[in-house]
Amino acid sequence: MPEVKPASGEALRILVVEDEVLIALELECLLEDLGHVSVGVAGASAEAIALGRSTAPDVALVDIHLTDGPTGVEVARALSADPRTTVVFMTANAKRIPPDFAGAVGVIAKPYSERTVASALDYVARFRSGHVPSTETLDGFCLAPGTAG
Repeated sequence: MPEVKPASGEALRILVVEDEVLIALELECLLEDLGHVSVGVAGASAEAIALGRSTAPDVALVDIHLTDGPTGVEVARALSADPRTTVVFMTANAKRIPPDFAGAVGVIAKPYSERTVASALDYVARFRSGHVPSTETLDGFCLAPGTAG
């Protein structure tokens, strides 16, 4: 299958923080289909933070509930402390996200669609490159309060 170029033109390096193995594998395949690169998968908070620090991904897709409990918020805080990494929650437990979004730019609600993930990553790529992206196509991706758009 030929590599698909992301709509923004920028392939993102993405860390998947997800404890459900099948979801993580499906997401990695989707990211590849969208023209992005997975730098790894972590299912627990310590592993996610260590992998994030060692790979400095452009984006971390973080679930709230990991193998060591509802520790995704801690992961988001740790990874978003590095200005090179943009955190996006990807969870069915959006009520557990604190009001400050723990440094994340938004949340993709599970279950998600390919279109939702593609539009969210396009938004993040444009946001990271200094553009003010349109929020009109953000179906299923909710921005954190105060995020540009």
